[in-house]
Order: sequence, then structure tokens, then C-alpha cells
Amino acid sequence: MNRAEDAYPTAHEVLTARDVLTARDVLTARDVLTTRDKGLPDRAVGRTVAEFLATGPRLREFWTPLIALDDAAMTANIATMAAWCAERGFDLMPHGKTTMAPALWQRQLDAGATGITLATMGQVRTGRDLGLTSIMLANAAVDPRSLAWLAGELADPDFRFVCWADSLATVEAMEAGLIAGGAPRAVDVCVELGAAGGRTGARSAAEAVAVAERIAASPVLRLAGVSGYEGSLGHDRSPASLSAVTAYLEAQLDLHGALAPLYDDGDLVVTAGGSAYFDIVARVWEGAARDGRTRFTLRSGAYITHDDGFYRGISPFDEGASSGAGGETAEAPRFVNALHGFARVVSSPEPGLALVDGGKRDFPYDEGLPIPRAWRIDASEPWRPLQATVSAMNDQHSYVRSEEHLPIGAEIRLGLSHPCTAFDKWRLLPVVASADSDLVVDLVRTWF
Repeated sequence: MNRAEDAYPTAHEVLTARDVLTARDVLTARDVLTTRDKGLPDRAVGRTVAEFLATGPRLREFWTPLIALDDAAMTANIATMAAWCAERGFDLMPHGKTTMAPALWQRQLDAGATGITLATMGQVRTGRDLGLTSIMLANAAVDPRSLAWLAGELADPDFRFVCWADSLATVEAMEAGLIAGGAPRAVDVCVELGAAGGRTGARSAAEAVAVAERIAASPVLRLAGVSGYEGSLGHDRSPASLSAVTAYLEAQLDLHGALAPLYDDGDLVVTAGGSAYFDIVARVWEGAARDGRTRFTLRSGAYITHDDGFYRGISPFDEGASSGAGGETAEAPRFVNALHGFARVVSSPEPGLALVDGGKRDFPYDEGLPIPRAWRIDASEPWRPLQATVSAMNDQHSYVRSEEHLPIGAEIRLGLSHPCTAFDKWRLLPVVASADSDLVVDLVRTWF
């Protein structure tokens, strides 16, 4: 793709396309880069994104610490998930809170996603400001201030919004806020089913039915289906975790059937599916009766970059997995890690220990510490494999332990775990063409 400014669409083109983000975001290519954007080389400062990219920058120019994305891997991951969902007749509304990067949302929308899922009303407002017209809030909306704002947004007839509720108190709070805000039309609400030990969600079918009845009776809410999150019921691929997830998803379908007398004639939604158990979701959904108006919607988000830690170990589509969704063979789809960290040795205070210049402020650590994969002394050298571990992290340092001597100034390439807490640490992330190239082809801006 030509990265020159003229390659970007006009404001008219942007604002008239389906679910395309506003010119304000697309034209961040014309934002002037500054020293406030950490990691950028000096020569980027004062240039626009487009001007800088036109010079063919290399990742070796950037300062450490750094996180970089792999364009080829992200492209493959997006295409893999889109094709897999399309083959099964599932909608995909990827969880945008993973990246909060409109440029990446757009790539998912262009591949067929029917909208973007977000986690908070603050994120919904950001998404609307950036031009999203189809949003699922995978949460309840109860703050009267955000509900007043939502009531105003509902004046846009093209805005498609759905959220969740798991209690009568939630419904009452939504109803009060929307009425006070003068909502011009009803808000679509899914009943969220939970499970003991899980996250939010009604803890029994009877409670969920009562919530659904209250929604159906509301003048400002519309009962739109059933929602939930299975990911909190397991943290691995053990038989116990898979059994708990399967039982939960089957209960969700049973609830959807039980609510049939309460539904109107409009479209409905059944939604589940994080990035760990979407294969189990598919297996259960594929056995469900299709009524032609229920849209079975996955919300997986982390697949866009995958990772080298938590999702590598739990995703059915990991590149190293022995089988894919539903026990498929080695020909099953595969995701490729597109998320890489880089840090530099700044201290070697004792044998076997090197301190690098990236820590908790730079790299994710909540689902596993960074994994040293390779090292080099000079950027002109090829990467050397590294047998090492990160034993601890401070705000701006990581403790790398290795039998190999890592000299001061050596650069370490790190595998990272959990993209959801990687993107939020960076305003701009460089994108290299592929894992075998350090040509920077894009700068992705986040909006946390």
C-alpha cells in the first residue's frame, strides 16, 4: 500500500462508507510526531506519520524499550478468523478493548466483522467519536451520565448498539437514565447468563428469565438475546475447564430457547467467545437450531496479534498446537504471534543476571512475564537464539537470567504474553512488514 498522504481517503469517502472510521482518525497519518511518542527515532520528530513512513524507516532506528507489531502476521490472523467464522455462519464483533486502535479495528471490519465490541461506556464514547456505527458493550450501562450521553447518540438512526444486563437493578438503572435523557428509541439489551465462580451474569436461569421479563416490559429497552463470557470459567485446556465451558454454553442456548415467548419479531443475538475457547463455542453453537433471525456472534479480540505466552498456550489455533478447533488435524487454522518486545541491557551487576531497560511500564506481565527469545550486540548482526528467563520486573527494568553473558548494550528480543495489557502502554506502535523484516510500514495509534 502506498503510504503517501494522497493514498488516504478523503473525508467524504471516509464518512460515507459502512462502519469506516472518521477522517479525524484516518488522517492521523498527518499528525506531527513529537518526542512525547516514546521509542521514535530523532529524525521522526517534526514529521508527519506519512512523511516519516515515506522515508522507509527501520526498526533498528527506534529506541528501546519498544513493542513492535508484525504486519504479515496480523494480516494472516485477521483473514484466518474471518474465514473460519464465515464458514460457520457466525458473526464476528471483535473485542476492540484489546487494542483500542482504530486502524486495527478497520482492518477487522474490512475483513467482514459486523461491528466492534467494547468494555466500558468510556470506550463506547471514544469509538463513536472515531466513527463506529455498530458497537456491542460487553457490560452493563448504569451510570446516569453515560446513559444521558447514550440517549443523545440514539438520535442517529444508523447507530446500532447492544449492551448487557444481569439483574433487575441493572434494568431499573438503565431505564431511569434513558428516560431522563429522553432516549428517542429503545436500547437493545441481552440478558447475561453467568455461572458460579464466573464473572458477571445472572447465576441461574430463573434469575435470567426474570431479568428478561423486566426488559421486555420496559418502554426504553428491547430484549435482544442472550450474552455471556465463558473465559472466566477456565484458564487452561484441561478436561475440567473444557467441560465447565461446554456446560455453560449449553445453558446459554437453553436460556435463549426459554425466552422465545418474550422476543419480538426483530433480529436477535446470542453472543459468547473470548480468544481462548471459541472452538468450544462453535462446537456448541453448530448443534443449535437456526431460526434465521438469531445472529450467533463471537467477540474474540486477542487473535489479531495472538501472543507468545497465555494465548499461545490456550488458543486452539496456536501455530504450535497439535490440533485445532473440534479436534481437527494439523491442517486446522493457525494464528501467528505478531507482538514482539525489545529491550537493552543496561546493567550486569552479577554473573548470570542482566537488567534491561523495559519493565512493567512497557511490557505486559499479568498473564506471564516476558520471554527472552534472542539477542544481538549490534543491529547489523543477525539475532542469536537465547536461553534465558525473566525472573522479575520493576517499573522500568526486567531481570534477565541466563548462563550466557549478555554485555552492556546488547539488545534482547522478547516474546510477550497478553496483548490486552500490552497495547495500553503505548500511544504509537511501529509495524514491521514481517517477522523477517525490520522495515517499518505503519505506526498504529492507540486511544486508551
